[in-house]
Amino acid sequence: MPPGGVLCRTRFLSLDPYMRSQIAGRHPSGTVAPGEAMLGETVSEVLRSDAPELPAGRLVRCMGGWREYSAHAAGEARLLDEEITPPSHALSILGMTGLTAWAGMVWQAGVGEGDCVLIPAVTGAVGSAAAQFCALHGARVIGIAGSPEKCRFATESLGVEACINRRTEDIDARLGELCPTGINVYFDLIGGSLLHTACAHLANHGRIVLCGLMAEYNRSGREPGPSPGLLIARRAQVSGLVVYDYESRRSEYVRECLPLLREGRIHQREDSSRGLESAPEAFCRLMRGENFGKVVVAL
Repeated sequence: MPPGGVLCRTRFLSLDPYMRSQIAGRHPSGTVAPGEAMLGETVSEVLRSDAPELPAGRLVRCMGGWREYSAHAAGEARLLDEEITPPSHALSILGMTGLTAWAGMVWQAGVGEGDCVLIPAVTGAVGSAAAQFCALHGARVIGIAGSPEKCRFATESLGVEACINRRTEDIDARLGELCPTGINVYFDLIGGSLLHTACAHLANHGRIVLCGLMAEYNRSGREPGPSPGLLIARRAQVSGLVVYDYESRRSEYVRECLPLLREGRIHQREDSSRGLESAPEAFCRLMRGENFGKVVVAL
């Protein structure tokens, strides 16, 4: 344990697609080399503390990684707001997942009344939060998911007006039907060919928020992006989202969304498994798109 630091036991581990980029050495949060423990955010219990502000017995949010125990300098752990219950919500709707969705849709894209918003992976962790936030701000949300069950959940529980099954439907044709005047906001969580398709249906002055690369994590190269000519013709605004840029506003986000969660106006479905030994298979399911909601491992 570092001098002045804390020893923690992991209670909940967040699994996220960006971890694939860490393995490949392409993510700003760090690189995982063979033989090293996987990185990852956790909710952990303080077992021993030399930091008065982090007393033993309290829960903290830290980068505990795929470990049962972790040691941190005092500045590397943050006390969990005791109003966040269950504590796993600090990794999902009230954590980095929700912050990503809010930062992308509310702070960057400025989604508002009447916007037509397209969200792929709409029943995933970030996508499901983004859909609810957009609906609350008066937008018309079109989702994309990978099964009839997920599409039903999107339309029945997330405020999504229509959901396209990417496995059985022609996405290009369906977007033409569902978005006849164009897409005002595209929240790109996937990359790959879907980005090209979405851009072809963009409305004039449409906004694209680039956030994830699920379709490209396992590829050695990169697909070419949409034609600059198309983006120019649409007068498009394209912005990249790195959630760490908004870390200083996390408490602001929690203050906004905690009441919405308590009132039942937003919710988070968690895809939970138990035991650290379950993490590898849970991560593989996530990367295959088989998860349903935010993937969390309970220890």
